[in-house]
Amino acid sequence: MTQSRPPVDDLNVSSRPPPAEPQDPYSIFDRRQKALIVIIISTAATFSGFASNIYFPALPTIANDLGVSIELVNLTVTSYLIFQGIAPSLWGPISDVKGRRIAYFCTFVVFLGACIGLAETKDYATLIVLRCLQSTGSASTIAIGSGVIGDITTRGERGGFMGIFQAGLLVPVAVGPIIGGALAGSLGWRAIFWFLTIYCAAFLLVMVVLLPETLRSIVGNGSRTPSNAIARYPLVVYQHYSSTKMSLDADRTIIGSRKRIDVTGPFRIILNKTAAPIVVFLAIHYAVWQMSITAMSSLFTDRYGLTETQVGLTFIANGVGSMVGTLVTGRILDVDYRRVKAKHEGQSTPRPTSNPQDNDPERLPVKAFPLEKARLRLVPVFSVLQCLSILLFGWSIQYPRSVHIAVPIVSTFITGWTAVSTQSVIMTYLVDIFSDRSAAASASLNLARCLFAAGGTSFVMPLVDRIGVGLAFTICAAVQALALSGVAVTWKYAAKWKERDEMNQNQGLENTK
Repeated sequence: MTQSRPPVDDLNVSSRPPPAEPQDPYSIFDRRQKALIVIIISTAATFSGFASNIYFPALPTIANDLGVSIELVNLTVTSYLIFQGIAPSLWGPISDVKGRRIAYFCTFVVFLGACIGLAETKDYATLIVLRCLQSTGSASTIAIGSGVIGDITTRGERGGFMGIFQAGLLVPVAVGPIIGGALAGSLGWRAIFWFLTIYCAAFLLVMVVLLPETLRSIVGNGSRTPSNAIARYPLVVYQHYSSTKMSLDADRTIIGSRKRIDVTGPFRIILNKTAAPIVVFLAIHYAVWQMSITAMSSLFTDRYGLTETQVGLTFIANGVGSMVGTLVTGRILDVDYRRVKAKHEGQSTPRPTSNPQDNDPERLPVKAFPLEKARLRLVPVFSVLQCLSILLFGWSIQYPRSVHIAVPIVSTFITGWTAVSTQSVIMTYLVDIFSDRSAAASASLNLARCLFAAGGTSFVMPLVDRIGVGLAFTICAAVQALALSGVAVTWKYAAKWKERDEMNQNQGLENTK
């Protein structure tokens, strides 16, 4: 005999709280998938470094082959840096609106065509024009890659992934000059650009097959299928599988409103009082780093009598230092973030709401978390170490008969380590505070540092010839020390400025209701 069920009222259903609705993950990609995406975009970023650094050992050879002075060939480095700064200001906003895959595809097609032209160039005018075009195609991979990381990671894990991204970005700093020196010394300098052509064509195929669209205004947390055919990728079936596996209700992901392409966005970020001091600080440090790298080929050839292949080998220390620095710094950023978050947990973080978009960790008010304390505490240490390494580099090369060549080479290790660590920290910080336009934020940083570097590399050798290596780089170190005031301003006032801007923005929204 079966028991009768109790009346519904006896169950007291109405007194029970409704079951909590499952929250969609910030990104449907698990950690392995995120790692694969970061490896792909990190490989994409190597093209900017390869196109720049693989070229350095061949500068004297190109000058002789084309019948121009070394100063004119150095201008191709300057022009490359100028377009390296300007190009992301276009491609970054495009990727923030049209999608990451479309922006990547367009930039690599431009880069591929420029490399083919450079391999066939016969005169200086063609060389400098195609180098500008090559820079236009390769430079934006850094800004777009930073945007991808902003799409798929939260602040708590972003430092580590940014470290991986920066490490791949800096592989060419270590191996690029070696490859360039070997190719130029054995097959001629044009072989450098044929190498880049083959590398680009192979990677473009891999990227089209493996890289998903990540722009949140198009695919949300990754669970939406983009309508544009170019934005889709062949393994989208696996992406949907991940969606059903990780998210119970992926279709509820809120897609942001479509934005228009704002080419002036990076320029406005540079002029933003919150970003400007720290961006100028990094631009100066990056410029001095590039000045030392640009001068290395000529200085080591003239002062120590090195061949092209030997000059290429001297760049290894700088590249290894860069990679080690960014990997270690990425981990430190994550540890610092967790430490500061644990200390301030519950003090100013807003309570969750019923609106999933309000609970998006990237949309929580910046004032709820002291980002400056979590991100920037090591920047002064890196700055001081870089100043000392630049002084050591200049004065050791000043007296080549008295100082072994190992000394300036070791100094380049320290310079690369500290310069890239500083860049990794500040790029992560900017993506944090401008998470809704992360590619534009990275483009603004890239614009400032490349324009400063273009100016520095254009006069570094004339300055060295006029006043000597030691004094020239002493002036550079002094300017770096003065630039530390930008870090102090950001540390002291940035949080107040962000809070005030947020209050004004909220008041403006209330007035429009």
